Amino acid sequence: MKTVSPARRVAARILERVDAEQAFADQALDAGIEGAGLSARDAGLATEIVLGVLRWRRLLDALLAPHSKRRLDRLDPRVLTLLRMTAYQIVFLERVPAWAAVDDAVTLARPRAKPGAPEFVNAVLRAFARRGALERRPLLPADPVDALAVRCSFPTWLAARWVERYGADEAERLMLAMNTRPPLTVRVNLARTTRELAQTRLRQEDRLEAQPTRYAPEGLVVEHGTPPGAWAAFRTGDVVPQDEASMLVSRLLEPRPGEAVADVCAAPGTKTTHIATLMTDSGRVIAFDPHRGRLALVAESAARLGLHAIETHAGEVEALAGGFAGRCDRVLVDAPCSNLGVLRRNPEVKWRRAPEDLRRAQARQRRILAAAAVMVRPGGRLVYATCSLEPEENDEVVQEFLAAHPGFGVDRPLETPIELDAAGVLRCLPHRHDTDGFTAIRVRRAD
Repeated sequence: MKTVSPARRVAARILERVDAEQAFADQALDAGIEGAGLSARDAGLATEIVLGVLRWRRLLDALLAPHSKRRLDRLDPRVLTLLRMTAYQIVFLERVPAWAAVDDAVTLARPRAKPGAPEFVNAVLRAFARRGALERRPLLPADPVDALAVRCSFPTWLAARWVERYGADEAERLMLAMNTRPPLTVRVNLARTTRELAQTRLRQEDRLEAQPTRYAPEGLVVEHGTPPGAWAAFRTGDVVPQDEASMLVSRLLEPRPGEAVADVCAAPGTKTTHIATLMTDSGRVIAFDPHRGRLALVAESAARLGLHAIETHAGEVEALAGGFAGRCDRVLVDAPCSNLGVLRRNPEVKWRRAPEDLRRAQARQRRILAAAAVMVRPGGRLVYATCSLEPEENDEVVQEFLAAHPGFGVDRPLETPIELDAAGVLRCLPHRHDTDGFTAIRVRRAD
């Protein structure tokens, strides 16, 4: 086989895995890049291609369709993957020569593809590459919401929900923000260092520039470069990769030194360790998770960060909460959800979700919240949060909980970095705050 760019070969394999095996793109990228031993430059290109194709898949298909005599949804999966990733490079990556991307796609079409596949790929992509940007405009549906969904590369059902909730202009800004590369943010481990010292260390030892985050006082925005796992500051526990919105959720809980605090959906432990740090590692941090293997990540993270107040318990909160009834000053419910607020990091999720998934998630969220509330002592507080913007997973869950538990009421902090809405809800939005999409609310049990 002709020599092919290692980045493109790995990207094609990962995209096939994401589609065929429902693999998570970030995990598949980590494994694929490590397995192939890619250089930092090739790893960066492979990552850009994979995430770019997943973000812009629907628009890419609309751009490609006029150049193919066959319906795209009937093509061999490998052929469709190669068409999408090459179109992405031609349209979005100005520094990538079109001829190089096309040549590699034709070569990659030969193994495991049907007869005639390389010739078909070559014909479609050569025709596509010859067209200029104006000539490559997609044919859009007549329906304005459907057309907006194509332009922004989103499922129509999700675009329609956001248009109804935010209006067309803001929904478009939200979708486009979800399609951008997120900043690399880290939480400074204040149990060991300060933000200023961590910033200096990243510059001197890891050759990385970092700036303070806008909202979280322990956060830094670090320039993209070497992965965090390779940093000296990470290995010794000075910093932890964490989005700024995620940091604000733990701060909304306001844990205090010496308290008993529970995190009932704890793995992999990012918020758990943040809570322990905010408590100056004094008191008791009780971490639940139903997956024993993932729960081990909590203990590993705590050990790396030098935290000792965390205790882990494997099991569902519904089964474990009774043993801690009324004994916790604060409880965090970072509920499992659709993950539709973190599409900047996991773009494949938007192609896997359907409206009915929100109701299915809601049923589980209700059970977890009701069980976690049992643990809250009189006068104690509970924060319910998801990395979703959808009302079914947030507002409706909390409203039903409050109606069924009159001893609890919304508890607004006096000050928050991002202003709460009229209902007392923290809503972090990518297009407004340049954070992941998170929703959180704090409630208090009466004395």
